[in-house]
Amino acid sequence: MNQVITDGLVLMPPAFANGLSVWSRQDGRPGSDTWATAPNAALVAADADFGNCLEIVKTEATTRLRYMGQTPILPGLYLRVSARIKVLSGNFPSVRIAAWAGSTSNQNVGGVVQAGPSTTVSAYGAVVTVSAIIGTGARGGVDMAWGPQAAFGHMGLDLTGPNGGQVRIESITIEDVTSVFFRKMMDWVDVRDFGARGDGITDDRDAFVAADAAAAGREVMVPAGNYFIGSSLTINTPIRFEGRLMMPDGARLALNRNFDLKGYAEAMGDDVLGLEKGLQQLFNQSDYESFDLCGRRVLLDGPLDVQAIVGNRNTYANRRVLRNGQLAAQNNPAWADEVHTRSGTWSASDARRITGLSNVADIPVGALVTAGQGVGREIYVTSKDVAGGRVTLSGALRAAPVTQTYTFRRFKYLLDFFGWLNLQRFIVSDIEFLCAGICSGLNLPRDGLAFQINDCYFTGPKDRAITSAGEGCQGLQIDRCQFLSNEQDIAAPLRTTIAFNANVSDIKVRDNRAVRFRHFGVIAGTGNILSGNHFFQGDGVTDGPRTAGLVLTDNNIKTTFEGNYVDNCYIEWGNERDPAPNFTGGLSFHGLSLDGNIFFSTGSAPWMNFILIKPYGSGHFINGLTVTDNLFKKTTGPQLLAVEGIDTSFATLDLGRTADMLFSGNTYHGIVKRTENPVTVRHVQGTASSVWNVDLSDVSPFGSEVRGGISFLAEGPLRSASNVIIYVTPYAEPGQGAGGRTLRMRWQQDVRGTAQITARFDV
Repeated sequence: MNQVITDGLVLMPPAFANGLSVWSRQDGRPGSDTWATAPNAALVAADADFGNCLEIVKTEATTRLRYMGQTPILPGLYLRVSARIKVLSGNFPSVRIAAWAGSTSNQNVGGVVQAGPSTTVSAYGAVVTVSAIIGTGARGGVDMAWGPQAAFGHMGLDLTGPNGGQVRIESITIEDVTSVFFRKMMDWVDVRDFGARGDGITDDRDAFVAADAAAAGREVMVPAGNYFIGSSLTINTPIRFEGRLMMPDGARLALNRNFDLKGYAEAMGDDVLGLEKGLQQLFNQSDYESFDLCGRRVLLDGPLDVQAIVGNRNTYANRRVLRNGQLAAQNNPAWADEVHTRSGTWSASDARRITGLSNVADIPVGALVTAGQGVGREIYVTSKDVAGGRVTLSGALRAAPVTQTYTFRRFKYLLDFFGWLNLQRFIVSDIEFLCAGICSGLNLPRDGLAFQINDCYFTGPKDRAITSAGEGCQGLQIDRCQFLSNEQDIAAPLRTTIAFNANVSDIKVRDNRAVRFRHFGVIAGTGNILSGNHFFQGDGVTDGPRTAGLVLTDNNIKTTFEGNYVDNCYIEWGNERDPAPNFTGGLSFHGLSLDGNIFFSTGSAPWMNFILIKPYGSGHFINGLTVTDNLFKKTTGPQLLAVEGIDTSFATLDLGRTADMLFSGNTYHGIVKRTENPVTVRHVQGTASSVWNVDLSDVSPFGSEVRGGISFLAEGPLRSASNVIIYVTPYAEPGQGAGGRTLRMRWQQDVRGTAQITARFDV
């Protein structure tokens, strides 16, 4: 490249023969003394070597010659200034190219080299050539690197050493030698040509900005070195790194044409730093909505606190995506759970707070809370009041003692969003969380809306795959994810890991697969849809107990469960977060629909139930349960006694108030009781009697009593004791016999025959 040609630059000063009034005896600035009036200078018309030239008798310690015109200095431009001299008589001086560096404000650029290498003349009449290269960049071969502040120079030379020498100087030559440093028609610019030092100390930000501006669509190149960037930097052109950037934590980096992990990892010289800078910028610009890990694995030796990395905000509501890669934990003490034990006080009137705690400052927000009594599953600390000695929880405690000891355990996550006070519409897609039994996977924000987790793998989480420690799970969507437990070889009741939990409403969990967790999900909110999931929790224990695959902690659940595969586990439905668990009003157990699912078990204990209701207080009843078109199947070992049951550890259900319960269209294999409601049975009365007792115990849901007979249709004629066909109608008396599970049909005379009888166990 030659900018004299491409940009029409005028570099050459005029010949001495044109006059010495433009040649300064000082620094070249306007108003300085010129050689036109110097008594020790003269023009020579026809020197044998030089032709027209300037003759000077050296009389000063440093005799200066500077062209008073402004020779332009541009970023990326390199100039060679040269001159030929010879000594005719007197002492031999030294000679060097020298120049005065000027800024756009016509001030001298301080701190830069303004003289080239010196050469000593050693023979009379010998022609000596001196030269130096001047440019903005500190590249090899550049004698005077002036940096991006330089705009022009007053070019010339110095004579140093002893005085008295008679010296002749040929006209000074200035030429563009940029092509020495760059190949022709280059498609990149080098940040060093704009003043970047790459020494890890000098702030090179301005050089990067200048290179980006000059690139004009070409690529910016960052050669080997450590480039300190003192404040936020935006690069709008493609950029290639051999060196690396060093930036303060709060300084943001916008690589607008390299916005992915590859670009940022190359920029920072480290995958983790690159990911952090990429996440930081993801929340601080509008040009990109996603950050791509480019299929790379990032090895982490500690949690990524996303809000702390971003730093300048704790709420965000625009769609953002993190996608396509693997986050892998490496052994490090930073992954250890933080555990604190405190004695605290609880009151049902303020059921989501624990008060009277000492050293609350030490209790981390986001910590799981456990205690001897009254603390349901997946209760977390959402905030703390240090001065007041209290913490606020993600859910209410249930009839806890006034005072007891609580344990606060803060899990560590590969990706932790809990520092966000409100984060909406964030998406994690195609990421493998490789926890390796060292840490947990993903912690949701404290509050927010519509967080999405799509097509991800959670492999070997130590404690949790996905945690909602607050209300950031509102509208949560978990789709097509794989959850692989770290407890594959542990018996089901001894496992502690959980795939996910949710505290608030309207979650969608679809087409996921989970293997051998203690629970697939713990759901406290309502208005949920779960479909197409397969969660497996079996073990190798013969006739062993199983754990709940899905735990529903709100009795008024309003949830649809459709097309799932419940494998060696069950659904547990309770009210464990009710601070006053006894029923005093409301809908009680209401709004659960189970349709078209596969419930399968092999080798489990016969008393396991696929649907288990667990009331934590008295007076509760079923008031809206639909179980339709499911397959219930048990293989290996004894048959299951029933698909449904009640855990009476704390209380039982008031079965006399059962309402709106539908059990129909289900298929049973290896199940003793074939539960139905309403149920149609074929009753054969072989002996004429005025009382037909129809025992429905083997179909009664949850052991409910018969609440009514709704239809009767005889198969063939009904006959009296004397075998005469009769035409009479019976009436039904429900709730008879043991547990009220017998429907009694009464006739006005003794009758025998066969009939299809339909009854209900609800109202």
